[in-house]
Amino acid sequence: MNMILFMLTISLSLCIILIMLNLWLAQMNPDSEKLSPYECGFDPLGSARLPFSIRFFLVAILFLLFDLEIALLLPLPWATQLFSPLTTLTWTSTIILLLTLGLIYEWIQGGLEWAE
Repeated sequence: MNMILFMLTISLSLCIILIMLNLWLAQMNPDSEKLSPYECGFDPLGSARLPFSIRFFLVAILFLLFDLEIALLLPLPWATQLFSPLTTLTWTSTIILLLTLGLIYEWIQGGLEWAE
């Protein structure tokens, strides 16, 4: 019963503090710079709709792909303690071989070069 009362008191105190902060912060009037869409201090010079190079997206997707495949290798130290370490070695070698072949393919195709 004491624990429930303690938790209720803490929760009620936090709620009151948050409500008081909300009411106090709502009274502050932000200036025009704070209300502008860009808070950097100067007006935007051009359009925000400039096209990105497709190479940027290609490199980002390749990074995510290789990063996620490397994450498959993280449980490897615990997998070596299984009943069949040979199966673990086979799957690990297969994943590393696929990663290496994918990297070689992208390198040959020129997907890792920034300049054209």
